[in-house]
Amino acid sequence: MKYISTRGNAPVLNFEEAMLTGLARDGGLYVPETIPMMKHPDIVALAGLPYEEIALRVMQPFVGDSFSNEDLGDAIQTAYSGFGHAARAPLVQLGPNHHLLELFHGPTLAFKDFAMQLIGQLFQTALRRHNKQVTIVGATSGDTGSAAIEAFRGLEAANVFILFPDGRVSDVQRRQMTTPTESNVHAIAMEGTFDTCQAMLKDMFNDFDFRDGVRLAGVNSINWARVLAQVVYYFSAAVSLGAPHRKISFTVPTGNFGDIFAGYIAKRMGLPIDRLIVATNRNDILHRAISTGRYDTDKVYPTITPSMDIELSSNFERALFDAYNRNGDAVAQLMGEIKKGGFGISQGALEVLREHFDSGRSAEIETADTIKSIFEHTGEILCPHSAVGVKVAEENLGSSPMVTLATAHPAKFPDAVEVAIGQRPALPLCFADLFDKPERKIAMPNDLEQMKSLIRERIKL
Repeated sequence: MKYISTRGNAPVLNFEEAMLTGLARDGGLYVPETIPMMKHPDIVALAGLPYEEIALRVMQPFVGDSFSNEDLGDAIQTAYSGFGHAARAPLVQLGPNHHLLELFHGPTLAFKDFAMQLIGQLFQTALRRHNKQVTIVGATSGDTGSAAIEAFRGLEAANVFILFPDGRVSDVQRRQMTTPTESNVHAIAMEGTFDTCQAMLKDMFNDFDFRDGVRLAGVNSINWARVLAQVVYYFSAAVSLGAPHRKISFTVPTGNFGDIFAGYIAKRMGLPIDRLIVATNRNDILHRAISTGRYDTDKVYPTITPSMDIELSSNFERALFDAYNRNGDAVAQLMGEIKKGGFGISQGALEVLREHFDSGRSAEIETADTIKSIFEHTGEILCPHSAVGVKVAEENLGSSPMVTLATAHPAKFPDAVEVAIGQRPALPLCFADLFDKPERKIAMPNDLEQMKSLIRERIKL
């Protein structure tokens, strides 16, 4: 299996190389050269299997010979052994034909654990094999950072620097990043928004002298391995609800487009997905793009769903690459136009996007009302991001079963939940002392040279 850049001007890599590289050297994102298909009998055979076995069968064709089946299987087993539910990603029925896929039973209570815990194991195997060390840099709107720190803390082969927008993540999210004591992890509170952090990350990757000098690696959803790990729970959920004998629809709360792009990959692999619905908050650039054909940036407003307060959705580039018939030059031109405020999507490409994706949005009051309504009718407590998904899903229920992805535990956003239902969701016992621990963070301005100096200093280069 080979991987190519969405901008068409970077080296072709294997899975391990693409995973360790993260962002392509032409600024693009790596995608598989071809999408392997799972035949109908192969999908039927997934029914009743443990989550780990489904993961091995779904991921192996993308991994190729980069990792042996034994190494990949061991990494998967270790990655999910610490999850708090035997099913790993259990389904809960909210109502007729509507199910919630709980993706918050990992060690940091968010869906990012499915990918990050596995990447941590695969990085460790690869780096030991080559006797290498890397500097991992990530930008987060909340959950990616804590998941990355949890996956890589204490590992001798990696130093981890996580950039988060100061004051724009929840208290629980921040403390999950700032309370670990391991010396190889560094939480950096940045001035600005998530988009500021993400732009800083890309600037560091595009400075090749710095990138090569500190051996930079990325674990944001720009990393293909992140997307691949998330493909698995689409298969596990769909098979549990009767696939491949019937089609299943999914609604995904979406900020950076990675989670729903994983669903698109599952569909391309042969999983019978009826509809993939993008659910956005007030910062609805993806909904506007799919609805109008214009991707125009605007002000990012802080909301009760901070992980979705994003305008520059990196993984949308992967969808555009396919929509433009894998024309790297066309994608590079579009990405260049973002700096001028946005771009128009050609009619042909827009038709391709609409063939695979629908979209909707939820205003702040609608999100809070959904948390209240679902709690009153089912007893299920939703985090605000999951509530955005549920609100949009309920507007799009049809004949096929609908699965809404519940992306985080409600206790990660206790203030918003308490306002909605009048009670504060409790953290699991393993986090009982989270607010008693001292925090350790670095305040940084939006200054690339200062950031590079900090990283060199901390890794002693």
